[in-house]
Amino acid sequence: MGEPSTPEAAPVDPAAPLLLFDSGVGGLSVLAEVRKLLPDAPVIYAADNAGLPYGDKTEAQIAARVSGLLGRMTERLRPRLVCIACNTASTIALAAVREVLEVPIVGTVPAIKPAAALTQTGVIGLLGTAATIRQGYVDRLEAEFAADKLLLRHGAPELVAAAEATLRGHPVDPAVYARAAAGLTSQPGGERIDAVVLACTHFPLVAAELGAAFGPDVQLIDGAAGIARRIGFLTREQSFISKVPDLALFTRGDDNHVELDPVLARYGLMDRGVF
Repeated sequence: MGEPSTPEAAPVDPAAPLLLFDSGVGGLSVLAEVRKLLPDAPVIYAADNAGLPYGDKTEAQIAARVSGLLGRMTERLRPRLVCIACNTASTIALAAVREVLEVPIVGTVPAIKPAAALTQTGVIGLLGTAATIRQGYVDRLEAEFAADKLLLRHGAPELVAAAEATLRGHPVDPAVYARAAAGLTSQPGGERIDAVVLACTHFPLVAAELGAAFGPDVQLIDGAAGIARRIGFLTREQSFISKVPDLALFTRGDDNHVELDPVLARYGLMDRGVF
């Protein structure tokens, strides 16, 4: 007798979307890289603006909120894959979400590995939310990839608000970026930093301003391109077809969405909704 046959996986609906989830607009930095790699993929971008910011919440609050929201969203929206395009949510809730959902889950983790490979001075900065920088997940990444480096961390919650304001066309005090840079460079050894990990998907949206604050000798590194490659790998044999306009979903409806309309349209999100 031959070996028992392995049941084939059910084919994926070509119109099933990729679901990108973040607390706010930060995940748009990931969506930009996904668009480059998978221009035909249907997308739903979900922003939990009712829960923003995540960085000042407890681990238990974040884990419960993210797991619950993604459970309901997956049931209703039927995505082919979920990307948690948020470092804070990923470092805290990724394992719990993977236990609950039956679709592929791609998380977002601080790009410590590429920063460690790039640094010439051996000193790396890490900017994130207060919740992200204290996680054991970050400790493990440091131990695995940067054990022979000096990794300096700084929580910069002001940058989340700055990115949200910038995308809405609101002015931001440049001192915000100077304070974020000083939070790293003023630490012992900080003057030798030559690579800074942007450990929040909001932060690449203000990379130009951060780059000016750190100066030309510091390279800013984020994981968006690597996340896009992972999504591409997991969907490599699948077909894509768009039957409806790509959608931006919010967990709270308010007038701020109108300010975001031009930005969302630039990212290919032509429809709006409240979840």
